[in-house]
Amino acid sequence: SQQWQDGYPNLHTIENDIERQVGYCLKINNEIVVYATILVDDEPAYKEIIGKWISNQSFLVIHRVAVRESYLGKGWVKKIFLEIETLAKSQEIYSIKVDTNFDNFPMLHILEQLDYQYCGKVYFRGGERLAFEKVLK
Repeated sequence: SQQWQDGYPNLHTIENDIERQVGYCLKINNEIVVYATILVDDEPAYKEIIGKWISNQSFLVIHRVAVRESYLGKGWVKKIFLEIETLAKSQEIYSIKVDTNFDNFPMLHILEQLDYQYCGKVYFRGGERLAFEKVLK
């Protein structure tokens, strides 16, 4: 994928996530397996979508999903997405929004498996991204 080929996210980005308490991870035996940034109603790029979001309610945003190389392809991204759904519901938030690059085929496959709906395109960090939303029940 061409999405993360410019040095982003870098250590400073992740440290900032941790300081802001928006960085989450799943661990096995005290080893981080997958990392994601989770924001609440906080993505300025999502205000200008070429298309239409499904809902206008409060939402979680998922960014910077990264998997330890030795755990790739083993379902851990799907697992963190399901945990994020549980987190959203516990906060009475019933919408999750995410974007990804057009050529991030593993993420596109996961979003399809988890019933995320394609909503259009957004521009994030100067690049076009495919935008998805899932309304939780």
